[in-house]
Amino acid sequence: MSATLHEPLPHHEPAAALAARLALKTDGTSRGLLDGAWWPRSRDLPSELPALTDVLDPLWGRITRIAVNPKYWPVIPHEIAVRGHVVKVGWFTPEIDPHKLLLLSYGTGRWDLLVIPPETGAESAAHLMAAASDYDGPPLTASALISADETLRAVSAADRPLEPDEPGKHESGPSSAADPAQTGRVSRLIIGM
Repeated sequence: MSATLHEPLPHHEPAAALAARLALKTDGTSRGLLDGAWWPRSRDLPSELPALTDVLDPLWGRITRIAVNPKYWPVIPHEIAVRGHVVKVGWFTPEIDPHKLLLLSYGTGRWDLLVIPPETGAESAAHLMAAASDYDGPPLTASALISADETLRAVSAADRPLEPDEPGKHESGPSSAADPAQTGRVSRLIIGM
């Protein structure tokens, strides 16, 4: 089963009132390091987690624990009340990738979600969600997937045609250009997922 929600919603509503932007792998034994991706609207973990657990509880069983790396979350509560139960939240610096969220459901299982930074554009977020929820992959860690996407965006921006008011921006010689072999490898890596 797959749950993907990508609707543009008004920004004046609190994050907890909005549906989670989420892409999950389908049922069955999956491969890869991630079980899907979550694109929160903010770095406010206490207001973002209720919407996420509202979607996941019926799919995966009641989420009882969540673990994050504190690098990108300014406030990490010890527990969050969600729809009639409490979810315990913990943080682990070296053990958890900064771009990953670990979810546990008592007696049911464990899931690892890529956390797409809230400031990510819709096109990149859609690409990352598709890559993280692909049945066969990705064979990358959450941070490596984010980094590969950033590299692809940088290469795409560098390859765009020059505007009339940008004379000679890319004409400084081969030493300033990106290595085509590297550029092609990154593109194939992302597109192949």
